[in-house]
Amino acid sequence: MIKYTFYLLFSLIISFSLEAQSLKGLKNKALNLKNNLKNTPTKVPSISEDEAAKALREALNNGINNSVEIVSKVDGYLQSPEIKIPFPPDAKKIEDRLRSLGMNKLVDDAILYINRAAEDAANEAKPIIVQAIKNMTVRDAINIVKGEDNEATNYLKKNTFDSLYQKFIPPIQTSLEKVNATKHWSTVISRYNKIPMVQKVNPDLDDYVTRKALDGLFIMIAKEEKKIRDKPLARVTETLKKVFDWVDSQKMD
Repeated sequence: MIKYTFYLLFSLIISFSLEAQSLKGLKNKALNLKNNLKNTPTKVPSISEDEAAKALREALNNGINNSVEIVSKVDGYLQSPEIKIPFPPDAKKIEDRLRSLGMNKLVDDAILYINRAAEDAANEAKPIIVQAIKNMTVRDAINIVKGEDNEATNYLKKNTFDSLYQKFIPPIQTSLEKVNATKHWSTVISRYNKIPMVQKVNPDLDDYVTRKALDGLFIMIAKEEKKIRDKPLARVTETLKKVFDWVDSQKMD
């Protein structure tokens, strides 16, 4: 009886051991299959040059539309730390001196209306940049699609900034007058120049605000471009999805 019991226990132990090994083997096979599936690249269709150009233009147009919508709103510049337009660097001493004399409201009003002018004029940049996008070559588009996160924005800024400046400064000047920024700026400069023993100054407000307004707009366009490159859900058309999915697949190769 004792021998029989021992034999039975021994058999059960052997059986459980074999079953455990079998289950472990099945588990390992399942894990290997899972890893193989995970590491098997999903084939992404190749893209044509025309598709790359179309996708890039769509991406930039979306970026411009969204960016202009943001910055042209009230406080679009003023309440955005990245693009808020402060006093010109060469006029910082004016701000500091006037604030030290208790003229904070005078300075704050000048900054407020400088930013209001940029917000008011922002829509004027849209058709100018859109035309520049239409003029982009297919070869440029291919290189940009394969480039860095802000490649398109940098290309656009490099190739259009000067012409944008010439076309953008008149609406900036109009906006500065319209929102009384010029008046407030003149008051600030006049008040400062009346302070005894200071060197008289007269910074070019039109030039400064135009450049800062355009810089801010391109910062926002770059953010929109990066969003499309990084977030598949931001690829709102089939062309964008196909082209930038292909770009993603090239990074994984």
